[in-house]
Amino acid sequence: MSKKKVAVLGATGAVGQRIVHMLRNHPWFGVASLTAGRSAGKRYGDAVKWLLPDGVPENLKDLVINPSTPDAVDADFVFSALPSNVAQEIEPAFAEAGFPVVSNASAYRMEPDVPLIVPEVNPDHVKLIDTQKANRGWDGFIATDPNCSTINFVLALKPLQDIMTISRVFVTTMQAISGAGYPGLPSLDILGNVVPYIGGEEEKMQTETCKVLGVLEGGLVKDASFKVAASCNRVPVVDGHLEAIYLESSEKINLDDVEAAFRGFKGKAHELGLPTSPEKPVILREEEDRPQTRLDRLAGSVPGMSVSVGRVRRGLDEHSLRFVALGHNTIRGAAGGAITLAELLAAEGYL
Repeated sequence: MSKKKVAVLGATGAVGQRIVHMLRNHPWFGVASLTAGRSAGKRYGDAVKWLLPDGVPENLKDLVINPSTPDAVDADFVFSALPSNVAQEIEPAFAEAGFPVVSNASAYRMEPDVPLIVPEVNPDHVKLIDTQKANRGWDGFIATDPNCSTINFVLALKPLQDIMTISRVFVTTMQAISGAGYPGLPSLDILGNVVPYIGGEEEKMQTETCKVLGVLEGGLVKDASFKVAASCNRVPVVDGHLEAIYLESSEKINLDDVEAAFRGFKGKAHELGLPTSPEKPVILREEEDRPQTRLDRLAGSVPGMSVSVGRVRRGLDEHSLRFVALGHNTIRGAAGGAITLAELLAAEGYL
């Protein structure tokens, strides 16, 4: 099929750059338009402070940046890498103008008629788009991916939800500084330090997780029945969010079954052949000291798109489980999550 034309809203920011970078050789999508606020009218190569090692894609250096308005964009659909406060106004304008909007922003994630999707976990939630279009009278729509810590978390939980009745989950995160965007935290705040607070992060993990792992019923999502308690910390690593997870189940937990569930997990994205979805969305590490941020953040057949789990062991009793999960926050947790969502939408006929 011919490549679909893509616009990236907020293309000069850290997530926008990562989306542009991951699309440079994409078999289904090609970048046709880039937008930004203060940089409109400039060449992309001149306006962007490029943060990734390969350099600005040659075919985009001379592309003139457009304003983030529907009439300035020529594309089949748009990726939104806008800050949430900006996305609040701009994304609905694009949807109303007929554009499918694939958003990495948090502005509309928890709206009842907006799908919040990780393609390997809850692909059937795309049907919320039909509810949304009927409710709002839009020709386009907004579909979202979760927060960077939530994406890795739900990928680790989904294989377990498939084999047990989870009753509650406790998670403590050790999150990379790139999760704060660029320029991020001042060096004197994070070097040699751990900051035990990330504004809004715990609330996102607690609410988004239950929506993603919920069930679509009657055109709306019924949240997962279990509760999540999150404690989020910023640590001095550049990329990669590490999460220590403790969960309890109504049934007795068999560790062999848990490990088999992690090893065998695929999801519908694999069946559909989505090009950015890795061969193994979850990789089980059996070493006693893995996963590690430096060694495993780029895991997967598509680098950075797999979540690594390890240190699988029993909790306080036979109904509890402890393990560690690691995922790349700007690849799997942001740009790659949005791209696989767009691939799912394409495969299901929504683009």
